[in-house]
Amino acid sequence: MNALKTTAKYLLPAPQQSPDGRDQWPSRMAFLLAAMGGCAGMGNLLRYPSQVFNNSGLQWFIPYLMCVFLIAIPVLVLEIAIGQAYRGGCVVANNAVNHRLRGLGLSLLYVGFVVSPYFVANLAWIMRYFRSSFQSPLPWDGRGEDFFYKDVVANVDPLPGSFSPDGSEVLRYTSYPGVGMIAETVGWTVFTWFLVWVSIFRGVGLTGRVVYFTMGLPIVITIVLIGRSLSLENASQGVKLFWASWHGEKLASGEIWQTACGQVFFSTGVGFGYFTSYASYNQKYSNAVMDSILIVTSNVLFENIAAFAVYGVVGFLGLFPQDGVRLGSFTVEFITLPSAVTQMPGANFWAVLLFFTLMVLGYSSAFAMVDAIVTLAMDAQPRWNRSLVVTIVVAVFVLLSLPYCTEFGYYLLTGIDRWINDVALVFVVWSECVTSTTVYRWKDVVGQVGLPAFITYNSGYFGGMILGVALAQAVSPVVGAGVGFGLFAACTLASLVTGETPDSPAPKWWRKNAFTSRMWYLAFYPVGHSPHLT
Repeated sequence: MNALKTTAKYLLPAPQQSPDGRDQWPSRMAFLLAAMGGCAGMGNLLRYPSQVFNNSGLQWFIPYLMCVFLIAIPVLVLEIAIGQAYRGGCVVANNAVNHRLRGLGLSLLYVGFVVSPYFVANLAWIMRYFRSSFQSPLPWDGRGEDFFYKDVVANVDPLPGSFSPDGSEVLRYTSYPGVGMIAETVGWTVFTWFLVWVSIFRGVGLTGRVVYFTMGLPIVITIVLIGRSLSLENASQGVKLFWASWHGEKLASGEIWQTACGQVFFSTGVGFGYFTSYASYNQKYSNAVMDSILIVTSNVLFENIAAFAVYGVVGFLGLFPQDGVRLGSFTVEFITLPSAVTQMPGANFWAVLLFFTLMVLGYSSAFAMVDAIVTLAMDAQPRWNRSLVVTIVVAVFVLLSLPYCTEFGYYLLTGIDRWINDVALVFVVWSECVTSTTVYRWKDVVGQVGLPAFITYNSGYFGGMILGVALAQAVSPVVGAGVGFGLFAACTLASLVTGETPDSPAPKWWRKNAFTSRMWYLAFYPVGHSPHLT
Protein backbone atom coordinates (compact mmCIF):
# COMPACT_ATOMS: atom_id res chain seq x y z
CA MET A 1 0.00 0.00 0.00
CA ASN A 2 2.82 2.40 0.87
CA ALA A 3 4.50 1.63 -2.45
CA LEU A 4 1.23 2.41 -4.24
CA LYS A 5 0.88 5.73 -2.42
CA THR A 6 4.48 6.63 -3.20
CA THR A 7 3.97 5.86 -6.88
CA ALA A 8 0.74 7.88 -7.01
CA LYS A 9 2.44 10.81 -5.28
CA TYR A 10 5.25 10.73 -7.84
CA LEU A 11 2.97 10.42 -10.87
CA LEU A 12 0.33 12.85 -9.56
CA PRO A 13 2.34 15.39 -7.56
CA ALA A 14 0.63 18.23 -5.75
CA PRO A 15 1.81 21.61 -7.06
CA GLN A 16 4.36 23.64 -5.12
CA GLN A 17 3.18 26.80 -3.40
CA SER A 18 4.61 30.28 -3.93
CA PRO A 19 4.98 32.70 -0.95
CA ASP A 20 1.58 34.27 -1.76
CA GLY A 21 -0.11 30.85 -1.62
CA ARG A 22 -0.58 30.46 -5.38
CA ASP A 23 0.35 27.21 -7.14
CA GLN A 24 3.81 27.35 -8.71
CA TRP A 25 5.60 25.50 -11.48
CA PRO A 26 8.09 22.93 -10.19
CA SER A 27 10.83 24.62 -12.26
CA ARG A 28 11.37 27.30 -14.86
CA MET A 29 11.99 24.55 -17.42
CA ALA A 30 8.54 23.12 -16.73
CA PHE A 31 6.97 26.50 -17.51
CA LEU A 32 9.00 26.93 -20.68
CA LEU A 33 8.17 23.44 -21.92
CA ALA A 34 4.47 23.91 -21.17
CA ALA A 35 4.48 27.24 -23.02
CA MET A 36 6.44 25.77 -25.92
CA GLY A 37 4.03 22.83 -25.99
CA GLY A 38 1.14 25.25 -26.37
CA CYS A 39 3.01 26.78 -29.34
CA ALA A 40 4.39 23.67 -30.98
CA GLY A 41 1.38 21.93 -32.43
CA MET A 42 -0.13 20.82 -35.69
CA GLY A 43 0.00 24.41 -36.89
CA ASN A 44 3.79 24.10 -37.06
CA LEU A 45 3.97 20.81 -38.91
CA LEU A 46 0.94 21.22 -41.19
CA ARG A 47 -0.48 24.72 -41.36
CA TYR A 48 2.87 26.47 -41.72
CA PRO A 49 4.15 24.62 -44.83
CA SER A 50 0.74 24.93 -46.47
CA GLN A 51 0.85 28.73 -45.99
CA VAL A 52 4.37 28.93 -47.42
CA PHE A 53 3.26 26.72 -50.35
CA ASN A 54 0.28 28.97 -51.10
CA ASN A 55 2.54 32.03 -51.05
CA SER A 56 5.25 30.12 -52.95
CA GLY A 57 8.69 31.12 -51.91
CA LEU A 58 11.11 33.25 -49.96
CA GLN A 59 9.02 36.42 -50.13
CA TRP A 60 6.82 34.79 -47.45
CA PHE A 61 9.56 35.33 -44.87
CA ILE A 62 9.39 39.13 -45.11
CA PRO A 63 5.88 39.53 -43.59
CA TYR A 64 6.38 36.40 -41.49
CA LEU A 65 9.55 37.58 -39.73
CA MET A 66 8.19 41.11 -39.38
CA CYS A 67 5.16 39.71 -37.55
CA VAL A 68 7.42 37.55 -35.35
CA PHE A 69 9.71 40.39 -34.21
CA LEU A 70 7.34 43.36 -34.30
CA ILE A 71 4.20 41.70 -32.92
CA ALA A 72 4.59 38.16 -31.55
CA ILE A 73 7.54 38.73 -29.20
CA PRO A 74 6.28 42.07 -27.77
CA VAL A 75 2.75 40.69 -27.29
CA LEU A 76 4.11 37.56 -25.61
CA VAL A 77 6.22 39.72 -23.28
CA LEU A 78 3.02 41.57 -22.38
CA GLU A 79 0.99 38.40 -21.78
CA ILE A 80 3.65 36.76 -19.63
CA ALA A 81 4.55 39.93 -17.73
CA ILE A 82 1.02 40.79 -16.63
CA GLY A 83 0.37 37.19 -15.61
CA GLN A 84 3.45 37.19 -13.39
CA ALA A 85 2.94 40.68 -12.02
CA TYR A 86 -0.75 40.42 -11.17
CA ARG A 87 -0.82 36.70 -10.25
CA GLY A 88 -3.86 35.79 -12.28
CA GLY A 89 -5.22 34.56 -15.59
CA CYS A 90 -5.90 36.88 -18.52
CA VAL A 91 -9.15 38.32 -17.12
CA VAL A 92 -7.76 39.07 -13.64
CA ALA A 93 -4.46 40.37 -15.04
CA ASN A 94 -6.02 42.67 -17.65
CA ASN A 95 -8.52 43.94 -15.10
CA ALA A 96 -5.59 44.81 -12.83
CA VAL A 97 -3.95 46.76 -15.65
CA ASN A 98 -7.18 48.73 -16.09
CA HIS A 99 -10.73 47.82 -15.17
CA ARG A 100 -11.84 48.67 -18.72
CA LEU A 101 -9.75 45.78 -20.06
CA ARG A 102 -11.79 42.96 -18.52
CA GLY A 103 -13.52 42.49 -21.85
CA LEU A 104 -10.14 42.12 -23.53
CA GLY A 105 -9.25 39.33 -21.09
CA LEU A 106 -12.52 37.58 -21.84
CA SER A 107 -11.96 37.90 -25.59
CA LEU A 108 -8.66 36.00 -25.21
CA LEU A 109 -10.51 33.19 -23.47
CA TYR A 110 -13.25 33.31 -26.10
CA VAL A 111 -10.78 32.40 -28.86
CA GLY A 112 -9.61 29.31 -26.97
CA PHE A 113 -13.20 28.51 -25.99
CA VAL A 114 -14.27 28.38 -29.64
CA VAL A 115 -11.13 26.69 -30.99
CA SER A 116 -10.82 23.88 -28.39
CA PRO A 117 -13.97 21.89 -29.31
CA TYR A 118 -13.22 21.64 -33.02
CA PHE A 119 -9.50 21.24 -32.39
CA VAL A 120 -10.18 18.06 -30.42
CA ALA A 121 -12.56 16.81 -33.14
CA ASN A 122 -9.67 17.20 -35.57
CA LEU A 123 -7.53 15.13 -33.20
CA ALA A 124 -10.25 12.47 -33.30
CA TRP A 125 -9.82 12.24 -37.09
CA ILE A 126 -6.09 11.80 -36.54
CA MET A 127 -6.79 8.95 -34.12
CA ARG A 128 -8.93 7.28 -36.79
CA TYR A 129 -5.92 7.39 -39.11
CA PHE A 130 -3.67 6.16 -36.29
CA ARG A 131 -5.91 3.13 -35.72
CA SER A 132 -6.04 2.42 -39.43
CA SER A 133 -2.24 2.63 -39.66
CA PHE A 134 -2.01 -0.89 -38.21
CA GLN A 135 -3.93 -2.36 -41.19
CA SER A 136 -2.05 -3.75 -44.15
CA PRO A 137 -2.37 -2.52 -46.80
CA LEU A 138 -3.16 0.96 -45.53
CA PRO A 139 -6.89 1.59 -46.16
CA TRP A 140 -6.26 4.94 -47.87
CA ASP A 141 -3.80 3.50 -50.39
CA GLY A 142 -5.01 4.63 -53.82
CA ARG A 143 -8.07 6.41 -52.39
CA GLY A 144 -6.70 9.20 -50.21
CA GLU A 145 -9.51 11.70 -50.77
CA ASP A 146 -12.27 9.08 -50.62
CA PHE A 147 -10.93 7.65 -47.36
CA PHE A 148 -10.84 11.06 -45.68
CA TYR A 149 -14.09 12.50 -46.99
CA LYS A 150 -16.20 9.32 -47.09
CA ASP A 151 -14.78 7.07 -44.37
CA VAL A 152 -13.34 9.46 -41.75
CA VAL A 153 -15.30 12.70 -42.09
CA ALA A 154 -18.29 10.89 -43.61
CA ASN A 155 -20.23 14.08 -44.24
CA VAL A 156 -23.38 14.07 -46.33
CA ASP A 157 -23.09 16.33 -49.38
CA PRO A 158 -24.84 19.67 -48.91
CA LEU A 159 -27.77 20.74 -51.05
CA PRO A 160 -26.50 23.81 -52.95
CA GLY A 161 -28.37 27.08 -52.79
CA SER A 162 -29.34 29.26 -55.72
CA PHE A 163 -29.80 32.89 -56.73
CA SER A 164 -32.49 34.53 -58.84
CA PRO A 165 -31.69 34.82 -62.59
CA ASP A 166 -30.47 38.40 -62.17
CA GLY A 167 -28.50 37.54 -59.01
CA SER A 168 -30.31 40.12 -56.90
CA GLU A 169 -31.75 37.77 -54.28
CA VAL A 170 -31.22 34.35 -52.76
CA LEU A 171 -33.83 31.80 -53.76
CA ARG A 172 -32.54 28.96 -51.63
CA TYR A 173 -29.75 28.79 -49.09
CA THR A 174 -27.29 25.92 -48.99
CA SER A 175 -28.55 23.27 -46.58
CA TYR A 176 -26.82 20.39 -44.83
CA PRO A 177 -29.11 17.37 -44.52
CA GLY A 178 -26.67 15.22 -42.52
CA VAL A 179 -27.39 15.41 -38.79
CA GLY A 180 -26.36 11.98 -37.49
CA MET A 181 -23.47 11.36 -35.11
CA ILE A 182 -20.40 9.46 -36.34
CA ALA A 183 -19.76 6.92 -33.61
CA GLU A 184 -15.99 6.48 -33.95
CA THR A 185 -15.37 10.22 -34.11
CA VAL A 186 -17.40 10.64 -30.92
CA GLY A 187 -15.42 7.87 -29.22
CA TRP A 188 -12.02 9.32 -30.07
CA THR A 189 -13.20 12.81 -29.11
CA VAL A 190 -14.22 11.61 -25.65
CA PHE A 191 -10.91 9.75 -25.31
CA THR A 192 -8.92 12.87 -26.21
CA TRP A 193 -10.84 14.99 -23.73
CA PHE A 194 -10.10 12.36 -21.09
CA LEU A 195 -6.36 12.77 -21.82
CA VAL A 196 -6.77 16.54 -21.45
CA TRP A 197 -8.50 16.01 -18.09
CA VAL A 198 -5.73 13.71 -16.87
CA SER A 199 -3.06 16.26 -17.81
CA ILE A 200 -4.45 19.25 -15.92
CA PHE A 201 -6.77 18.06 -13.14
CA ARG A 202 -4.02 18.15 -10.50
CA GLY A 203 -2.63 21.53 -11.52
CA VAL A 204 0.80 22.63 -12.69
CA GLY A 205 2.58 19.97 -10.63
CA LEU A 206 1.23 17.22 -12.90
CA THR A 207 1.24 19.36 -16.05
CA GLY A 208 4.91 20.08 -15.42
CA ARG A 209 5.58 16.32 -15.70
CA VAL A 210 3.35 15.75 -18.72
CA VAL A 211 5.05 18.41 -20.87
CA TYR A 212 8.37 16.57 -20.82
CA PHE A 213 6.60 13.81 -22.75
CA THR A 214 4.45 16.00 -24.99
CA MET A 215 7.46 18.09 -26.07
CA GLY A 216 10.36 15.65 -26.02
CA LEU A 217 8.93 12.67 -27.89
CA PRO A 218 7.38 14.59 -30.84
CA ILE A 219 10.66 16.44 -31.44
CA VAL A 220 12.58 13.17 -31.69
CA ILE A 221 10.00 11.58 -33.99
CA THR A 222 9.77 14.73 -36.14
CA ILE A 223 13.52 14.60 -36.74
CA VAL A 224 13.13 10.97 -37.87
CA LEU A 225 10.28 11.95 -40.22
CA ILE A 226 12.35 14.80 -41.68
CA GLY A 227 15.18 12.42 -42.43
CA ARG A 228 12.83 10.02 -44.19
CA SER A 229 11.11 12.80 -46.14
CA LEU A 230 14.36 14.30 -47.42
CA SER A 231 15.56 10.87 -48.55
CA LEU A 232 12.62 10.52 -50.95
CA GLU A 233 13.13 10.82 -54.69
CA ASN A 234 12.94 14.45 -55.94
CA ALA A 235 12.69 15.76 -52.36
CA SER A 236 15.21 18.47 -53.32
CA GLN A 237 12.66 19.94 -55.75
CA GLY A 238 10.27 20.52 -52.88
CA VAL A 239 12.97 22.17 -50.77
CA LYS A 240 13.95 24.35 -53.74
CA LEU A 241 10.33 25.48 -54.13
CA PHE A 242 10.29 26.90 -50.63
CA TRP A 243 13.87 28.09 -50.16
CA ALA A 244 15.19 28.94 -53.62
CA SER A 245 12.30 30.71 -55.37
CA TRP A 246 11.25 34.35 -55.24
CA HIS A 247 8.02 36.02 -56.34
CA GLY A 248 8.32 39.57 -55.09
CA GLU A 249 5.09 40.69 -56.77
CA LYS A 250 3.12 38.75 -54.16
CA LEU A 251 4.21 41.27 -51.51
CA ALA A 252 1.83 43.79 -53.13
CA SER A 253 -1.10 41.56 -52.18
CA GLY A 254 -2.74 42.02 -48.81
CA GLU A 255 -3.38 38.27 -48.62
CA ILE A 256 0.22 37.31 -47.92
CA TRP A 257 0.41 39.83 -45.05
CA GLN A 258 -2.87 38.67 -43.54
CA THR A 259 -2.01 34.97 -43.78
CA ALA A 260 1.49 35.55 -42.36
CA CYS A 261 0.01 37.47 -39.45
CA GLY A 262 -2.64 34.80 -38.82
CA GLN A 263 -0.03 32.02 -39.01
CA VAL A 264 2.27 33.71 -36.51
CA PHE A 265 -0.58 34.29 -34.07
CA PHE A 266 -1.91 30.76 -34.44
CA SER A 267 1.44 29.00 -34.18
CA THR A 268 2.91 31.06 -31.34
CA GLY A 269 -0.36 30.98 -29.39
CA VAL A 270 -0.62 34.69 -28.63
CA GLY A 271 -4.22 35.74 -28.30
CA PHE A 272 -5.41 32.45 -26.76
CA GLY A 273 -4.89 33.52 -23.13
CA TYR A 274 -2.94 30.53 -21.86
CA PHE A 275 0.44 32.27 -21.65
CA THR A 276 -0.93 34.68 -19.05
CA SER A 277 -2.47 31.78 -17.13
CA TYR A 278 0.74 29.75 -17.24
CA ALA A 279 2.84 32.78 -16.27
CA SER A 280 0.66 33.44 -13.22
CA TYR A 281 2.15 30.26 -11.72
CA ASN A 282 5.70 31.57 -12.23
CA GLN A 283 7.82 33.25 -9.63
CA LYS A 284 6.74 36.89 -9.60
CA TYR A 285 10.05 38.31 -10.81
CA SER A 286 10.97 35.76 -13.48
CA ASN A 287 12.55 37.21 -16.62
CA ALA A 288 9.50 37.65 -18.85
CA VAL A 289 11.48 39.14 -21.74
CA MET A 290 13.97 36.28 -21.93
CA ASP A 291 11.20 33.67 -21.53
CA SER A 292 9.25 35.26 -24.38
CA ILE A 293 12.26 35.34 -26.70
CA LEU A 294 13.05 31.69 -25.92
CA ILE A 295 9.45 30.58 -26.51
CA VAL A 296 8.94 32.44 -29.81
CA THR A 297 12.35 31.67 -31.30
CA SER A 298 12.04 27.99 -30.41
CA ASN A 299 8.64 27.96 -32.10
CA VAL A 300 10.02 29.64 -35.23
CA LEU A 301 12.91 27.18 -35.38
CA PHE A 302 10.64 24.19 -34.83
CA GLU A 303 8.11 25.05 -37.52
CA ASN A 304 10.78 25.96 -40.09
CA ILE A 305 12.74 22.78 -39.42
CA ALA A 306 9.67 20.51 -39.09
CA ALA A 307 8.33 21.87 -42.39
CA PHE A 308 11.09 19.97 -44.22
CA ALA A 309 9.04 16.84 -43.52
CA VAL A 310 6.41 18.32 -45.84
CA TYR A 311 8.81 19.97 -48.31
CA GLY A 312 10.36 16.61 -49.18
CA VAL A 313 6.92 15.07 -49.71
CA VAL A 314 5.86 17.98 -51.94
CA GLY A 315 8.84 17.33 -54.21
CA PHE A 316 8.30 13.57 -54.07
CA LEU A 317 4.65 13.87 -55.16
CA GLY A 318 5.38 16.59 -57.72
CA LEU A 319 3.07 19.18 -56.16
CA PHE A 320 3.68 22.72 -57.35
CA PRO A 321 1.67 25.93 -56.84
CA GLN A 322 -0.97 26.70 -59.44
CA ASP A 323 -3.09 29.81 -59.84
CA GLY A 324 -6.38 29.41 -58.01
CA VAL A 325 -5.33 26.14 -56.35
CA ARG A 326 -4.56 26.28 -52.63
CA LEU A 327 -3.02 23.66 -50.39
CA GLY A 328 -4.92 23.61 -47.10
CA SER A 329 -3.60 22.29 -43.80
CA PHE A 330 -6.33 19.59 -43.80
CA THR A 331 -5.17 18.53 -47.27
CA VAL A 332 -1.57 18.23 -46.05
CA GLU A 333 -2.64 16.43 -42.90
CA PHE A 334 -5.11 13.90 -44.27
CA ILE A 335 -4.33 13.51 -47.97
CA THR A 336 -0.83 14.68 -48.99
CA LEU A 337 1.24 13.12 -46.20
CA PRO A 338 -0.80 9.88 -45.96
CA SER A 339 -0.57 9.43 -49.75
CA ALA A 340 3.20 9.81 -49.60
CA VAL A 341 3.42 7.29 -46.75
CA THR A 342 1.74 4.59 -48.83
CA GLN A 343 4.58 4.80 -51.37
CA MET A 344 7.33 4.27 -48.79
CA PRO A 345 8.83 0.91 -47.82
CA GLY A 346 7.50 -0.02 -44.38
CA ALA A 347 4.44 2.19 -44.90
CA ASN A 348 2.68 1.05 -41.72
CA PHE A 349 5.63 2.00 -39.53
CA TRP A 350 5.84 5.51 -40.98
CA ALA A 351 2.07 5.98 -40.78
CA VAL A 352 2.08 5.06 -37.07
CA LEU A 353 4.93 7.50 -36.39
CA LEU A 354 3.28 10.31 -38.37
CA PHE A 355 -0.13 10.18 -36.75
CA PHE A 356 1.20 9.52 -33.27
CA THR A 357 3.34 12.66 -33.59
CA LEU A 358 0.39 14.73 -34.83
CA MET A 359 -1.77 13.52 -31.96
CA VAL A 360 0.75 14.37 -29.24
CA LEU A 361 1.54 17.78 -30.77
CA GLY A 362 -2.14 18.68 -30.97
CA TYR A 363 -3.01 17.35 -27.55
CA SER A 364 -0.45 19.56 -25.79
CA SER A 365 -2.02 22.63 -27.41
CA ALA A 366 -5.52 21.47 -26.45
CA PHE A 367 -4.90 21.24 -22.72
CA ALA A 368 -3.09 24.61 -22.75
CA MET A 369 -6.23 26.34 -24.07
CA VAL A 370 -8.47 24.58 -21.54
CA ASP A 371 -6.15 25.39 -18.65
CA ALA A 372 -6.63 29.10 -19.32
CA ILE A 373 -10.37 28.74 -18.67
CA VAL A 374 -9.78 26.63 -15.57
CA THR A 375 -7.46 29.35 -14.27
CA LEU A 376 -10.24 31.92 -14.64
CA ALA A 377 -12.58 29.78 -12.51
CA MET A 378 -9.92 29.19 -9.86
CA ASP A 379 -9.05 32.91 -9.74
CA ALA A 380 -12.71 33.72 -9.15
CA GLN A 381 -13.15 31.07 -6.43
CA PRO A 382 -9.76 29.86 -5.12
CA ARG A 383 -11.45 27.59 -2.58
CA TRP A 384 -13.16 25.50 -5.23
CA ASN A 385 -11.78 22.04 -5.77
CA ARG A 386 -9.61 22.17 -8.88
CA SER A 387 -10.33 18.57 -9.88
CA LEU A 388 -14.07 19.29 -9.83
CA VAL A 389 -13.65 22.50 -11.83
CA VAL A 390 -11.53 20.72 -14.46
CA THR A 391 -14.10 17.90 -14.67
CA ILE A 392 -16.98 20.33 -15.24
CA VAL A 393 -15.06 22.37 -17.82
CA VAL A 394 -13.97 19.27 -19.75
CA ALA A 395 -17.53 17.86 -19.65
CA VAL A 396 -18.83 21.10 -21.18
CA PHE A 397 -16.20 20.93 -23.88
CA VAL A 398 -17.11 17.34 -24.69
CA LEU A 399 -20.67 18.50 -25.38
CA LEU A 400 -19.42 21.44 -27.47
CA SER A 401 -17.30 19.05 -29.56
CA LEU A 402 -20.25 16.86 -30.51
CA PRO A 403 -21.55 19.07 -33.36
CA TYR A 404 -18.19 18.54 -35.08
CA CYS A 405 -18.67 14.78 -34.80
CA THR A 406 -21.76 14.82 -36.99
CA GLU A 407 -22.37 14.29 -40.70
CA PHE A 408 -22.01 18.05 -41.28
CA GLY A 409 -19.16 18.57 -38.78
CA TYR A 410 -16.42 19.10 -41.36
CA TYR A 411 -18.31 21.94 -43.04
CA LEU A 412 -18.97 23.53 -39.66
CA LEU A 413 -15.33 23.15 -38.63
CA THR A 414 -13.81 24.63 -41.77
CA GLY A 415 -16.10 27.67 -41.64
CA ILE A 416 -15.41 28.47 -37.99
CA ASP A 417 -11.68 27.78 -38.35
CA ARG A 418 -11.43 30.26 -41.22
CA TRP A 419 -13.09 33.13 -39.36
CA ILE A 420 -11.55 32.50 -35.97
CA ASN A 421 -7.92 32.17 -37.08
CA ASP A 422 -7.73 34.71 -39.88
CA VAL A 423 -10.18 37.31 -38.54
CA ALA A 424 -11.12 37.02 -34.85
CA LEU A 425 -7.64 36.07 -33.64
CA VAL A 426 -5.99 38.93 -35.55
CA PHE A 427 -8.54 41.37 -34.15
CA VAL A 428 -8.07 40.14 -30.57
CA VAL A 429 -4.28 40.46 -30.72
CA TRP A 430 -4.64 43.90 -32.31
CA SER A 431 -6.93 44.92 -29.45
CA GLU A 432 -4.42 43.54 -26.97
CA CYS A 433 -1.65 45.67 -28.49
CA VAL A 434 -3.48 48.96 -28.80
CA THR A 435 -5.34 48.88 -25.49
CA SER A 436 -2.26 47.99 -23.47
CA THR A 437 -0.39 50.95 -24.95
CA THR A 438 -3.28 53.45 -24.82
CA VAL A 439 -5.55 52.64 -21.88
CA TYR A 440 -2.75 51.70 -19.47
CA ARG A 441 -1.64 54.82 -17.47
CA TRP A 442 -3.56 57.11 -19.82
CA LYS A 443 -4.29 59.57 -17.01
CA ASP A 444 -0.56 60.12 -16.53
CA VAL A 445 -0.22 61.00 -20.21
CA VAL A 446 -3.18 63.38 -20.12
CA GLY A 447 -1.74 65.02 -17.01
CA GLN A 448 1.49 65.80 -18.87
CA VAL A 449 0.36 66.78 -22.41
CA GLY A 450 -3.35 67.59 -21.97
CA LEU A 451 -6.52 65.84 -23.10
CA PRO A 452 -6.79 67.50 -26.57
CA ALA A 453 -3.30 66.34 -27.55
CA PHE A 454 -4.02 62.83 -26.22
CA ILE A 455 -7.27 62.59 -28.23
CA THR A 456 -5.68 64.02 -31.39
CA TYR A 457 -2.74 61.63 -31.30
CA ASN A 458 -4.88 58.55 -30.71
CA SER A 459 -7.37 59.63 -33.38
CA GLY A 460 -4.53 59.39 -35.87
CA TYR A 461 -3.20 56.20 -34.27
CA PHE A 462 -6.49 54.30 -34.44
CA GLY A 463 -7.94 56.10 -37.44
CA GLY A 464 -4.83 55.54 -39.52
CA MET A 465 -4.90 51.81 -38.89
CA ILE A 466 -8.62 51.34 -39.44
CA LEU A 467 -9.00 53.65 -42.42
CA GLY A 468 -5.72 52.50 -43.96
CA VAL A 469 -6.69 48.83 -43.84
CA ALA A 470 -10.19 49.57 -45.15
CA LEU A 471 -8.87 51.51 -48.15
CA ALA A 472 -6.16 48.93 -48.79
CA GLN A 473 -8.86 46.28 -49.14
CA ALA A 474 -11.37 48.44 -51.03
CA VAL A 475 -9.05 50.43 -53.32
CA SER A 476 -5.39 49.38 -53.28
CA PRO A 477 -2.57 48.71 -50.78
CA VAL A 478 -0.74 51.85 -51.93
CA VAL A 479 -3.74 54.08 -51.28
CA GLY A 480 -4.39 52.42 -47.93
CA ALA A 481 -0.79 52.83 -46.77
CA GLY A 482 -0.65 56.44 -47.97
CA VAL A 483 -3.87 57.48 -46.24
CA GLY A 484 -3.17 55.47 -43.08
CA PHE A 485 0.37 56.74 -42.50
CA GLY A 486 -0.59 60.22 -43.69
CA LEU A 487 -3.43 60.53 -41.17
CA PHE A 488 -1.21 59.24 -38.37
CA ALA A 489 1.60 61.69 -39.28
CA ALA A 490 -0.79 64.65 -39.50
CA CYS A 491 -2.44 63.92 -36.14
CA THR A 492 0.93 63.28 -34.49
CA LEU A 493 2.24 66.63 -35.73
CA ALA A 494 -0.93 68.42 -34.59
CA SER A 495 -0.73 66.86 -31.12
CA LEU A 496 2.94 67.84 -30.76
CA VAL A 497 2.18 71.46 -31.71
CA THR A 498 -0.93 71.89 -29.55
CA GLY A 499 0.06 69.77 -26.55
CA GLU A 500 1.08 71.10 -23.17
CA THR A 501 4.73 71.01 -22.14
CA PRO A 502 5.30 68.16 -19.65
CA ASP A 503 6.35 69.25 -16.16
CA SER A 504 7.98 65.88 -15.49
CA PRO A 505 11.16 65.37 -17.53
CA ALA A 506 11.31 62.63 -20.15
CA PRO A 507 14.30 60.29 -20.05
CA LYS A 508 17.65 60.98 -21.73
CA TRP A 509 17.43 62.12 -25.36
CA TRP A 510 13.69 62.84 -25.22
CA ARG A 511 14.09 65.74 -22.76
CA LYS A 512 15.97 67.90 -25.31
CA ASN A 513 12.95 70.13 -26.03
CA ALA A 514 9.20 70.42 -25.53
CA PHE A 515 8.33 68.58 -28.76
CA THR A 516 10.42 65.50 -28.05
CA SER A 517 9.13 65.44 -24.46
CA ARG A 518 5.54 65.48 -25.71
CA MET A 519 6.37 62.71 -28.20
CA TRP A 520 7.78 60.55 -25.40
CA TYR A 521 4.62 60.82 -23.32
CA LEU A 522 2.23 60.35 -26.23
CA ALA A 523 3.96 57.45 -27.96
CA PHE A 524 6.25 55.69 -25.50
CA TYR A 525 5.34 56.44 -21.90
CA PRO A 526 2.80 53.59 -21.37
CA VAL A 527 5.32 50.92 -22.39
CA GLY A 528 8.51 52.75 -21.46
CA HIS A 529 7.49 53.51 -17.88
CA SER A 530 5.75 50.40 -16.56
CA PRO A 531 7.40 49.53 -13.24
CA HIS A 532 4.73 47.00 -12.30
CA LEU A 533 5.34 44.94 -15.44
CA THR A 534 9.11 44.51 -15.14
